[in-house]
This record gives sequence, structure tokens and C-alpha cells, in this order.
Amino acid sequence: MTVDWVGYGYATLVASGGVIGYVKAGSVPSLAAGLLFGGLAGFGAYQVSNDPKNVWVSLAASGALTGIMGKRFYGSRKFMPAGLMAVASALMVGKLSLALLQKPVQS
Repeated sequence: MTVDWVGYGYATLVASGGVIGYVKAGSVPSLAAGLLFGGLAGFGAYQVSNDPKNVWVSLAASGALTGIMGKRFYGSRKFMPAGLMAVASALMVGKLSLALLQKPVQS
């Protein structure tokens, strides 16, 4: 069993972004969304750690965040925080897509 450290790191980034948004601006929606999507990403990383082909929860969470934060970045043109989250989420979608395309290891 391999641990999906990248997935857990991404989940931590998402959740901590929500907490920072709440602390800095008092934004309850940022806190709720950060904890929700961070929790989903963490659960997805747990699933990928147990079965490398079980990427669907992680893919859904990072795909949704790519769209949401990409739209926010496009509207505001501010890299922090929307651009950072859009780029990190897009990279996660790419990583998970590559995991789906890999052939199973023959033993």
C-alpha cells in the first residue's frame, strides 16, 4: 500500500485556505467550502492510498475546485487565493488523470 502524500498535501492546502480566509476576512463561506472540499480531498487521498485506481472522489473535488476557483481568478485577475487554488487543483486533476491512464502492474 502506497500513501498518497500529494493528495493529503492538497487536502491540507484546501482546508487551510478556508481557515485562513475565515481568520483574515471573517468569511464563513470560505471556511465552510475549505473544510468541505478539504475533507473530500482527504477522503479521496485515503481511497487512493488503499486503491490507486479509486480516484473518483479526489477527481470530483479537484475538478470542481478547478472550475470554481478558475472562474473566480478569471473575474478578479488576482493570483491569491483563487489563482493558486485553480493551479493546484488543475495539477491535481492532471495527476489523477494520469493515474487512470496507467496500465496495471503485472506480477
